[in-house]
Amino acid sequence: WAVENNLHWILDVAFSEDACQISTGNGAENFSILRRLALNAIKANKGSRSIKSHRKLAGWDHKHLKKLLCSVVLN
Repeated sequence: WAVENNLHWILDVAFSEDACQISTGNGAENFSILRRLALNAIKANKGSRSIKSHRKLAGWDHKHLKKLLCSVVLN
């Protein structure tokens, strides 16, 4: 349970997963997969930044977003 609780806590704090109101069709499952994909990309390029700051920077800087996305494809 410790691993599951730790992962859920990260997803809730960094991605506000519990606040998400998507509940119809396959939307909830699809967004869950996208959140985990994003988390894995961020963890692959962790460096000294927090997960939340990586997300914010990827939203502002297209070069950083490209770096995160390329790390998922190449790994």
